[in-house]
Formats: sequence, structure tokens, C-alpha cells
Amino acid sequence: MTAASHEFGGRLTLVDPAALTGTARELFGHIQQHVVPWAQRTGFAATTGDGRLIGPFNACLLNPAIAGEFLKLQAAEEKYTSLNERVRQVLILTVGAVWQAPYELYAHSAVARQAGLEASDVAALVAGVPPKHLTDAEKIAHRIALALTTSHHVDDDLYLDAQKTFGAAGVFEITALTGIYHTVCGILNVFAVPAP
Repeated sequence: MTAASHEFGGRLTLVDPAALTGTARELFGHIQQHVVPWAQRTGFAATTGDGRLIGPFNACLLNPAIAGEFLKLQAAEEKYTSLNERVRQVLILTVGAVWQAPYELYAHSAVARQAGLEASDVAALVAGVPPKHLTDAEKIAHRIALALTTSHHVDDDLYLDAQKTFGAAGVFEITALTGIYHTVCGILNVFAVPAP
């Protein structure tokens, strides 16, 4: 794939916002209003210079009904979780590193740095290497996300460590967030979406 991978759409052509109608137009407006400003504040691109969506957001326009509900799930996780932002970003980057999803790693490296993770720890997570400066809770979150993403199994000792640290509800939240980013990385990888 060349031409900068369809100028950041990967296997998909970037959708022209002017061509959108109905629920696709509504979803585009939602992403423009809520996601794009967050991305800009955080330091990563979610659109091209002419306003076309990149990352997983362009693919969301293929089925705006499903994508809209999925974005609601993501928003609910973020709003109602007991996990702090550093733990969340450790989980997300752990999943992204296993999947080797370039856009996810690009975007969430910026989010992780803004959340206060050291640049060396972000680089280690992206490389799939255990970071050196994580808190004990962040290390457990990394281990459980890695277990769920690679072997799809959490042994009793790891579960007990996670339950002691986060409680059963926190373990549920870790599992839900891991699953959300399996979906995001799957979308990015099936459409070969590059980082800008």
C-alpha cells in the first residue's frame, strides 16, 4: 500500500464529510464535537488537514449505528471506571503493543505522556517490554492486560493480586477496557490504518 496508505485511511478511502447523510452525518458530527478536540488537546491527529477522519474514526462511518453504540461504551467506561488515567493508558498501550496497531500506539502514547507516564515507560510499553517506573498497581494492570491479550487466561495468583489491588469491580473494568481496545486494534489492523 502506498500514497501514505491512502493518506492515513489504510485500505479505506477517507470519507468526504460533504458526502455524508443520515446517521453517518450525525456520527461524524459527534466525533468532530467530542473526539477531535480531545485529540488536539492531547497531541495527536484524528483528522486530516481538510477535516476527514483518520484512525478508527474513518472506519466507524462504515456502520454508524454500531460505531455510535461502541463509542457510547467507550465513553461509559471512561466515565464510570475506578481506574486512574495512568492505569488505563498502561492497559491500552499493552494491548496495542501486542496487536502492533500503529495508530493506536501513536495516539495513546500521546495520551499516556499527558497522563504523566514517563517517556521511557511509554516507549517500553510500545515496544512490548515491561516498563521500569510503573507503580505496583500499574504493573499488575500491565500483567493482566498482557495475559488477557496473549494467552487469554489469567492464573489464580495474578487474579488474586489484581483483586487485592483493584477489587473485583476493578478487575471487571480492566477486562472491559482490554476488550474495548481489542476491538479498536482489530479495526485498525484489518483496515491497515497507519499512524500519520
